[in-house]
Amino acid sequence: MRFDLLKILLVDDNQHMRLLLTEILRAIGVRQVFEALDGAEALHMMRRVPIDIVITDLSMSGLDGIDFVNLLRRSPDSPNPFAPIIMITGHSTQRRVNEARDSGVNEFLTKPVTARSVIHRLTLLIEQPRQFIRCENYFGPDRRRRAAPEYKGPWRRDEDAISLDEAY
Repeated sequence: MRFDLLKILLVDDNQHMRLLLTEILRAIGVRQVFEALDGAEALHMMRRVPIDIVITDLSMSGLDGIDFVNLLRRSPDSPNPFAPIIMITGHSTQRRVNEARDSGVNEFLTKPVTARSVIHRLTLLIEQPRQFIRCENYFGPDRRRRAAPEYKGPWRRDEDAISLDEAY
């Protein structure tokens, strides 16, 4: 994997967390790491630099991670609504995970982070990108992680029905 080609933006108001993530990224070969203290600064940075992947904290002063992701995904003047996003938090309640997922993050990491977990999430973003979905109240990567052949309930997307018709 050519991590050395990536431009990664770290968005976190905690300097120690940014330093830890920078060290992990540099250890795997990432050369271009950019930093922002909150979502507003991150949006400004993304307007100046073509970022490949965003790693953001959920809880920050100023514009927090959820608000940042919502703006990045849905704002008409977004610098890159399709940017892959990894959200990191120490608050891994099911409600917060769902809130992050529903804002449009690609991957979620809980603190304390490890080099292995960061590498794993980066690899998932690169090797297994998910299609983006746009509907009335959501825009972001498909939230379904896997096909469930045993599922017998109603299909919720037109392309699911088409795929079933083609299968028979």
